[in-house]
Amino acid sequence: MTAFPQADAWSVAEPGRAGGTTIWSIDLAPADDAQAACAAVLSPEERARAARFLRSGDRARFIASHAALRLVLAYALGSEPRALAFAAGPAGKPELVGAGLAFNLSHSGDRALVGLSTQARIGCDLEALRPVPDAIRIARSTFAADEAAGLAALPPAARDRAFMAVWTRKEAIVKAIGAGLSMPLDRFSVSLPPGPATLLRISGGREEPADWTLAHLEPGPGYIGAAAIAQAHAPLRLHALPPGWPRLIG
Repeated sequence: MTAFPQADAWSVAEPGRAGGTTIWSIDLAPADDAQAACAAVLSPEERARAARFLRSGDRARFIASHAALRLVLAYALGSEPRALAFAAGPAGKPELVGAGLAFNLSHSGDRALVGLSTQARIGCDLEALRPVPDAIRIARSTFAADEAAGLAALPPAARDRAFMAVWTRKEAIVKAIGAGLSMPLDRFSVSLPPGPATLLRISGGREEPADWTLAHLEPGPGYIGAAAIAQAHAPLRLHALPPGWPRLIG
């Protein structure tokens, strides 16, 4: 397992051709004034999904995050955002049709993460930091026993952040494996902060902890996330889309 660069390693860049493994951080707020342009590159199915959101803010964030995903993927493949076609893979995880590029999208609040890899399966997860009053109860009923015990041993002031770190690390691994809800979260263990993100144990399959890179992410104030790559010692690049990224949609 490798430790991940800290939040100050993010560099602002326009998207480009794929190579290796890259994590993109996207501020969704600039898309507020470009909703029509963002919606125009989505598929009819994506627009239908967006229309099912009852709250306009949730609908806007869905449209912006999926438009940003299409933008990053299109530049990575030398294609057009609206030309990309997706299909459901095992356990329903979206896959690109006719492209050997692994990707994953996660969004929370006004920010999104997109992970891309030409080399291995990848998963990412993002959460806005917030109080979790029942963190220990959730951990004991959902996480592995060692994770729950580690959280319970922390000072109360440190638990919310540690809980969210563990949650995102576990979700990133599940997304990378592509198991969806079929993979119990107590089947594997991850490290707790402040140490480096590490997959400690995984059982019930052919996966080995040494074959994974787990990354701690802090893409912006008030957000915490993780990326999991099914490759040992995977070199990662951290990029953030520029503030005016919707203009790149075309």
